[in-house]
Amino acid sequence: MRQQVRYHDPVTLRIAPTVCQALRMGRPVVALESALITHGLPWPRNLELAHHLEETVCGAGAVPATVGILQGVPVVGLSCDELAVLANGGADKVSLWNLPTLLGRDAGTTVAATLQIAQLAGIRVFATGGIGGVHHDSHDVSADLSALARFPLLTVCSGPKSILNVEATLERLESYGVPTIGYRSSRLAGFHLPETDLPLPVRLDTPEAVAHAFINHLLLGGPGFVVSNPVSEGLARGELENYLNGARRDAAAAGVYGKDTTPFLLARLADLSGGRTVEVNLRLLVENAALAARIATSLAERAGEGTLVSGVLHE
Repeated sequence: MRQQVRYHDPVTLRIAPTVCQALRMGRPVVALESALITHGLPWPRNLELAHHLEETVCGAGAVPATVGILQGVPVVGLSCDELAVLANGGADKVSLWNLPTLLGRDAGTTVAATLQIAQLAGIRVFATGGIGGVHHDSHDVSADLSALARFPLLTVCSGPKSILNVEATLERLESYGVPTIGYRSSRLAGFHLPETDLPLPVRLDTPEAVAHAFINHLLLGGPGFVVSNPVSEGLARGELENYLNGARRDAAAAGVYGKDTTPFLLARLADLSGGRTVEVNLRLLVENAALAARIATSLAERAGEGTLVSGVLHE
């Protein structure tokens, strides 16, 4: 039976017992999104990936907490059966704008929705693939950015998704006061590319250094905190540009716009690259989950000297 925590009647946040116990004992916990399960891969690869990411977090010493919506209820720490429900198809995709309206329905949580729900549960670290951001049509901006500006979690990612205006996205994060830290790199990760040409203000080379910087950030009352983790093996720059140009031409010809743009472009990239972009995406998801677990472990060890509550370290 799951522990139920009421945060706003009549909505109930459900937290798995393993996650509740880990949080209560000060053990490291890593939140994982579920939109990649509901909308990222076909069955059964999506379910296999969900289990693999959770196993990766466990193997690196932390407790995984995959977030999703079941029958309209936010759940933190989906069970195997619940992961299968979302993976089997038919679920919606939820962000901040539609989270309150999914009464009685199942949904995978995007970066933005996962950040909001994980913050309510008291989780500090989140791992994903690539964050949303500013599209080349400047009127289309992902809710991920506003969520990063609101919820004080550390997000490990491989930069903004390749289809975005990456430079504008980095500038927006800076405007929102969200630090973007390069992990073992002085340049922003490029999702399918290991690195972009965009320099980052700070490079940190160990999980311990990242954890220390994040604690300082919380003590100063900062918002979200982004760790840019370059994928170990990505595509070549020219190769990716060719795929992107083809995908954008196809989108324009098909009249795709708005919220349908991202899934269309990512699907076309997969087709045009013969599945290579998907391989890179899977690789970086696993690498980010492992790094997030190591950072969460370092945070837990530091908090063991006191208690990190609402951004304040109490001795």
